[in-house]
Amino acid sequence: MQYCSSILPNGLRIVYLPSNSSVSYCGFAINAGTRDETPNQHGLAHFVEHTLFKGTKKRKAWHILNRMENVGGELDAYTSKEETLLYTVCLSEDVERAVDLLADLVFNSQFFEPELEKEKEVILDEINSYLDTPSELIFDEFENLFFDGNELGHNILGDAKSLETFTQNTCRLFTQQFYSPDNMVFFFYGNTPFKKILRLANKYILTEKQSITNIYRKPPLFNPAGQVKIDKDLHQTHVVIGGKTYPVFDERRIGLCLLNNILGGPGMNSRLNVSLREKQGLVYSVESGLTGYTDTGLFTIYFGCDRESENKCLSLVRKELKRLRDHKLSDSQFTAAVKQWKGQLGIMSEQRENLALGLGKSFLRFNKYDDLPEVYRKIDALTPNQLLEIANEIYDENQLFTLIYQ
Repeated sequence: MQYCSSILPNGLRIVYLPSNSSVSYCGFAINAGTRDETPNQHGLAHFVEHTLFKGTKKRKAWHILNRMENVGGELDAYTSKEETLLYTVCLSEDVERAVDLLADLVFNSQFFEPELEKEKEVILDEINSYLDTPSELIFDEFENLFFDGNELGHNILGDAKSLETFTQNTCRLFTQQFYSPDNMVFFFYGNTPFKKILRLANKYILTEKQSITNIYRKPPLFNPAGQVKIDKDLHQTHVVIGGKTYPVFDERRIGLCLLNNILGGPGMNSRLNVSLREKQGLVYSVESGLTGYTDTGLFTIYFGCDRESENKCLSLVRKELKRLRDHKLSDSQFTAAVKQWKGQLGIMSEQRENLALGLGKSFLRFNKYDDLPEVYRKIDALTPNQLLEIANEIYDENQLFTLIYQ
């Protein structure tokens, strides 16, 4: 289905994708995240996202909580390293209610001090819960070490020390700087006509244009290849291996995504799963992943194993990386890998919430949205030779960084 887009006079971009469902998804994708915090603001982007729900000029926290819930809808948000998303899910008949509420939260939140103090306790509990989960914590610690202390590696949740310093003024200054219409996208996926969405946007989101100042993302540094071991007094060893990859704008990411799917994607027949789990029985979970940023990227491989199996698992991972570097996929292997990945993407496209969020994030970064046929076209343009070149550039063993929790 063809998407539509428009730009309001205040610079806000609107992207619309039609659907035949009676359920609608809409929200804001904001170009602000953990990476935009100053050194003494660790966790502020996430804290602001939480406290947007705690009161506006015309709504108290309780009214915000019930505004969508009372009609069976949902209101949600999340923060990443480079963006914040705030969105609703509702029936088509309640779209105006959703647009009104979202605009109110994004542009009119007041950050009342009593509510801030309560939310600090909530986030402290979230941080403590996270610290008790080494299989998740290791990824943040890996990025912080790999990016050598750059803001890009900072934990999204922040820490107790920085959290305590946040005030109403801190939150207002952050939103004044980053929550400007021309620094965000409003996305909509549903069966409401595009003309009506534009009318609602002009009614509720036509705020004054704000000037964005001092938005600068420092290019990250990278730790040299090596290995770091941290004693966590754990029963199981957790390992993350990774290295530098392409930014989100680099077309080679398509080929790298296919390679990642072959190496350690969700399929039970991924090479790492077959090698470490199916053949050897050394791990319960092993996976590889990609994270793209505006000026760089990161690939990771994770597994958890018994301590005595650590070296064997590391050796098998390196063997699979070497195999991708040294051996071009045969035509039959390449065809099967493409078919598998396209099938996975087709099934994922039926997950409507992910599709809606992808619509907003794609337009925020690329000012366009590639539908599934366009993605398939790009995949079909790949060749085994291109994958071999990418594997030799990215999976170079001399450039890998490894973090081990013991």
